[in-house]
Amino acid sequence: MTTPQDPHQAKADEFLSHSPLKAFIGGEWVSSLDGKTFTTRDPGTGIPIADVPAMGAKDVDRAVQAATRAFRTSGWAEMSAHERGALLHRLADEVEREKPVLARIEARDAGKILAQAEGDVQNFVDTLRYFIEISLHVQRRTPLAVRGHEATTVRLPWGPCGFIIPWNFPFLLVGWNISPALAAGNTVVIKPAEDTPLSTLYLGVLAKKAGIPDGVINVVTGYGESAGAALASHPGLKRMSFTGSPEVGRLVAESCARNLTPVKLELGGKGAAVIFDDVDVNATAARLVGAITFHTGQVCCDATRWLVHRKIYDRFVSECVGRLKSVAVGYQLDPASQMGPVVSAKQRERVLRYLEAGRAQGAELLLEGGAATVAGRDGFYVKPALMAGSLSNIAAREEIFGPVAYLAPFDSESQALEMANDTDYGLANSVWSADLDRARRVAERMVAGNSWINAHNVFPHGVPYAGINKSGMGGGVLSHETFLDYTRGLSIVRPL
Repeated sequence: MTTPQDPHQAKADEFLSHSPLKAFIGGEWVSSLDGKTFTTRDPGTGIPIADVPAMGAKDVDRAVQAATRAFRTSGWAEMSAHERGALLHRLADEVEREKPVLARIEARDAGKILAQAEGDVQNFVDTLRYFIEISLHVQRRTPLAVRGHEATTVRLPWGPCGFIIPWNFPFLLVGWNISPALAAGNTVVIKPAEDTPLSTLYLGVLAKKAGIPDGVINVVTGYGESAGAALASHPGLKRMSFTGSPEVGRLVAESCARNLTPVKLELGGKGAAVIFDDVDVNATAARLVGAITFHTGQVCCDATRWLVHRKIYDRFVSECVGRLKSVAVGYQLDPASQMGPVVSAKQRERVLRYLEAGRAQGAELLLEGGAATVAGRDGFYVKPALMAGSLSNIAAREEIFGPVAYLAPFDSESQALEMANDTDYGLANSVWSADLDRARRVAERMVAGNSWINAHNVFPHGVPYAGINKSGMGGGVLSHETFLDYTRGLSIVRPL
């Protein structure tokens, strides 16, 4: 007796079966001008999923021109917030309706546990609806009290905006990036990561179905050094956003500076979790183990430095080691799996290389980690690892982007703060304590864009999320301020 095929998987497979897939420009599905393609693979098996266009500068120019035409002629920018919001609500509804299909595409392409992929798709929906709601209530015209003049400031959309999206949260971060831009009346060109372009391409299907005007949403696929570089340096863009590594972020910022294009950078992190001796050790260990294994540790704002009060250090280490040893590493679509693969062979080698480098510099391996094997799956799997020792160690200083945490003990609040702030990054930290006065005091003194108390990786809509120092610049996401970033100010003055 055969098992009935999952209808959602069947729909995902039907979309992927049209390989080579095409990019989405001006409401049309198009190949690269030179016909070149590249292959995206399932990280859990190493097996190819589909071929997609390897686009270059001329293809990117087509997309920016399409976005420019749509901004000028489609009526999108001139629509009332209610009209535009109605169309965006249709898009949100289509995405939510197709959540099981998108989640299966995302899980296969990015190596995500299916439930996590479903959560990412829902987050896209929630983010889009959040910014639609802001667009309906934001004050676009503000009278100014200026003696002898009638004066007003007006907020208007910029025009075509570019977005380069990373591979760790492909669909969720498309939502975080384009939702405020679209709700404000801009048009967008999206360049997904070459490792994970598939869910963003499927967004084109849903945009067409929802009736979004042609050219408002455009998706170009390709390598960072070709398509990504061409997008970042395109003089036709009015705003640019990049999420990824600090190294590439600098290149994007340099390209944007040449065109005086405002740029938003959300970059890497080396977050600290400061754990005081009054916590529930078991509960805190469970939360941080869950954080470091979520999406196999490929999370820029993760707590990867665990600073633990010396009084509970040994108990905390023992609890974490026991929990990490029991994490079920497996294929991302297997319901029994708790942690899937990393995104690529390259990323697996990066994680393993940092483990070796850290050990060579004297780090103690509290839990060895290393490559993992999954029966019947030739994918890119690693085991969770815990390291300890001097915080000058390379594994404590640099972003690994895998399920690896580095531990060190502290004796006092001031020492913990000094240790937490001793980093070039500045994205997100957390403080864990039953003493909320102390927790708030420490949280306020952490040098980062975000501090969390008795939790980690918390992103409610309405709270700005951004980095400082090596972790980013140019504004944050998920807040009212983000919406305003995608509007330009215009002053209108009449002498009386």
